[in-house]
Amino acid sequence: MLAETDVVIVGGGLAGLAAARRLHRAGVPWRLLEASGRLGGRIATDVVDGYLIDRGFQVLNTAYPQLGTLLDTDRLDLGYFTSGVLVRKGDDLLRLVNPLRSPTGGPRTALAGVGSLLDRLRFATLATGCATLPTSRLLTAPETSAETALRRAGLSDAIIEELLRPFLSGVFIERELATSSHVLAMVLRSFARGRIGLPAEGMAALPRAIADPLPADLLDLDTPVAEVTPGRVRTQAGDIRCRAVVVAVDPPAASALLPALATVRMHSYTTYYHSAPEPPLTEPILLVDGDRRELVANTVVLSNAAATYAPAGRHLVATSVVGPTPPPEPTIRAELTRLYGQSTADWTHLTTVAVPNALPAAPPPQGLLRKAVSLGDGLFVAGDHRDSPSIQGALASGWRTAGAVLDELRAT
Repeated sequence: MLAETDVVIVGGGLAGLAAARRLHRAGVPWRLLEASGRLGGRIATDVVDGYLIDRGFQVLNTAYPQLGTLLDTDRLDLGYFTSGVLVRKGDDLLRLVNPLRSPTGGPRTALAGVGSLLDRLRFATLATGCATLPTSRLLTAPETSAETALRRAGLSDAIIEELLRPFLSGVFIERELATSSHVLAMVLRSFARGRIGLPAEGMAALPRAIADPLPADLLDLDTPVAEVTPGRVRTQAGDIRCRAVVVAVDPPAASALLPALATVRMHSYTTYYHSAPEPPLTEPILLVDGDRRELVANTVVLSNAAATYAPAGRHLVATSVVGPTPPPEPTIRAELTRLYGQSTADWTHLTTVAVPNALPAAPPPQGLLRKAVSLGDGLFVAGDHRDSPSIQGALASGWRTAGAVLDELRAT
């Protein structure tokens, strides 16, 4: 059987859905093929014993520019986290907040015992510059690694190791801070300008909202693609002839379909989910380890931000570890007892979620973060490995790739 359409999109993650939205708005015939039985790609939410369990700890930043193009975030009913972090340092829990979001917390942050006062002033200057300078200026600045950029900003080893490395390891999914300084600048910009939240129905509500305006009969689930060639996509159900193909799957799958595509290294992490009868913290704030043990990247009481994540009378704690070989749950539980400063003996381990291909590595040089999406002969590639490694990068890449497809179709 040979079907026909103008554009076939392979992959129903955020990049593929964003591409479909732009093509649909332009009135160009398209079809999306998703190998699994759901949309969303790396973003998914399962229900386990009444708890909302995201496929790894993920959050939504309201400062992502592409969100406003695709949906009204109010419909997600976001529950927000405090714009700041708690740092466990010995017997103390030190609270550092974004003074732009929480002016009353500024003096306490300035006096917090993480690094020196000069460190905190220098970091505030760095973050403010990322938030206020034009993006073009940030992305044309000399590029290096994130760690080198932090040290060149005059930050001491103490604040890097006690605060920034543990915090950023959970963002970049790597502890070496080898990620590009351009990516670091955009991360600091988004954290300074936006609010961090969770949809009331779990992170899977994001791809559902993006897909909602699309005709369901053009979204083919459980349809793995065996081969992509110019003008043709091969599936088990038959071939589809088309004028253009957008491959919007994870980098390993994209390389299998498009051998000419350069291999992209992926970072992995694991999230442990625990149920607690009482919340170890009452504030919706991220907790990181300032004692330099380098085991837990971060831990947070999700239900403090979004009560819908846990059944009434219970509380959901998510703890993330970076790397491909996660430790056993009892080891993590012992760390949580130390980090929260209270017993976890009455906590219940709900599940552990390993995400082996969580985020593309983004070492320098990344340049303007916009990599080529056209491979020639009507073949295109989209995903956060073509822009910044983030939800924003996936959405922006899909939208940009659809624009490149439209330009090519109009020219032929």
